Amino acid sequence: MNTSSRPRKDHLDPLAVGILLLCCLFWGFQQVMVKATVAELPPVFQSAVRSLGATLLLWVWCQWRGVHLFARDGSLWAGLLVGCLFALEFAFLYIGLQHTSASRLTVFLYTSPFWVAALLPWFIRTERLRPVQWLGLACAFAAMVFALREGFGSGNATGDLMGLTAGALWGLTTVAIRATNLTRLSAEKLLFYQLAVSTAVLALLSHGMGEPWDNPWSSFAMASVVVQTVVGAFATYLAWMWMLGHYPATKISAFVFLTPLFALLFGMLWLGETVTLTLTLSLTLVAVGIVLVNRK
Repeated sequence: MNTSSRPRKDHLDPLAVGILLLCCLFWGFQQVMVKATVAELPPVFQSAVRSLGATLLLWVWCQWRGVHLFARDGSLWAGLLVGCLFALEFAFLYIGLQHTSASRLTVFLYTSPFWVAALLPWFIRTERLRPVQWLGLACAFAAMVFALREGFGSGNATGDLMGLTAGALWGLTTVAIRATNLTRLSAEKLLFYQLAVSTAVLALLSHGMGEPWDNPWSSFAMASVVVQTVVGAFATYLAWMWMLGHYPATKISAFVFLTPLFALLFGMLWLGETVTLTLTLSLTLVAVGIVLVNRK
């Protein structure tokens, strides 16, 4: 997955669409799985353990692939910045799942493309959107507003706002990666910065919050963390880092609006979460936004 192996493209080809669909499917499922696991393991501690396990897996992968993680290339400070943003995103995400449903929080998490679309063109001219694409983002933004109003009325505001903050941090992470040209790095090294730094930041944050680290682990909790680590934090994020180096960030960021649809489906089937008319209409507007943003 070396970013130098293929040239950058200006549109999403079938390979990109296929990878994104698989990632979105799992990410929607993962939010529901984390929500179910938070009842047993403290949220920030759970996220720190996941990052630690994925960091070790990535290091083994890089040893096998011959990827040099510690060569001096001038990326240290930008890498530390991206790692801190990544850590804070998941702190807000995991804590937010204690206060609202997985499907609702996922809708707000995927406001990240708004931040990417608004900020990235100031740094990368080729990432500018056309009017029809801005219309697509406007549709998705309207969906967020409708869903947020419902949250304030039903007492879900805390979780909704934490999901919105996590989405902003995800968007800022993408902007920082592209604006500082971290995409010149291999996908492995780019992900290593985020996982390694987030392991330290999340562990310190968990300790500072007084989260217990000695809770007993059920077989479900262990299986959940293993899946989050191997598939989520390692495999799908490595694929995402690779795609940032080969495809337009604004378009792949908008495409992942599909994740809330999967989160809603899994939330209904697994946790019995209620799907309101407002949330359904919001997700419909999100789907329209995806089509408009990704028109050639």
